[in-house]
Amino acid sequence: MSNILVIGGTKGIGAALVRRLVNQHQVFVWARTATDIEGVQVTVNNPVDSVPDTSALPEVVDAVVYCPGSINLKPFARLSVEDFLQDFSINVVGAVRSLQLLTPRLKKSPQASVVLFSSVAATCGMPYHASIAASKAAVEGLVRSLAAEWAPHIRINAIAPSLTATPLTEKLTNSPEKIESAAKRHPLQRIGDADEMAALAEFLISPSAAFITGQIVAANGGLGQLRI
Repeated sequence: MSNILVIGGTKGIGAALVRRLVNQHQVFVWARTATDIEGVQVTVNNPVDSVPDTSALPEVVDAVVYCPGSINLKPFARLSVEDFLQDFSINVVGAVRSLQLLTPRLKKSPQASVVLFSSVAATCGMPYHASIAASKAAVEGLVRSLAAEWAPHIRINAIAPSLTATPLTEKLTNSPEKIESAAKRHPLQRIGDADEMAALAEFLISPSAAFITGQIVAANGGLGQLRI
């Protein structure tokens, strides 16, 4: 049984991951608000804004999955510097602050692994995505740098989804028409599912992925790679 911390584990992909892990591992969750999850210790922590409290964690942490993200879609002319800073804080600074605190605990594990989340927008140019694409591209750079620095003791990878149905994307997926329009942009003719992304994260932190590090795993229905 591994000790696994899911940051942002009460909604969307994070919540789906917790459901997949809770019966087989000791799962800890950091969330912005207090939430009861059966079999899981939830600590109110928001690493985007402050240094998290790690006192509830065991001395050895085997895996960390950082799930917080943002969707801030605006024309470039309407994006403020504050928009860029906010997206960077959520997607990058929160992860950095968390991982710097957790590195000593991860180093005590014989099979430590970390998963972050990027986006298809980091490598596939999309209009109105300048702020989120910039911050997610930074996530990808962080993953590659840390994979080199932490090897061979800690593995780190990222998942780069396309549009996935979660509370975060509700404004983009709150009608059949919007979902159909988004689906048509993907070669697989649908959008992503939170449990699919959670299954991929579960694999990446598992011993089955022990030879995988420094990778950005695309889970995007073929968007960006295929032309049909």
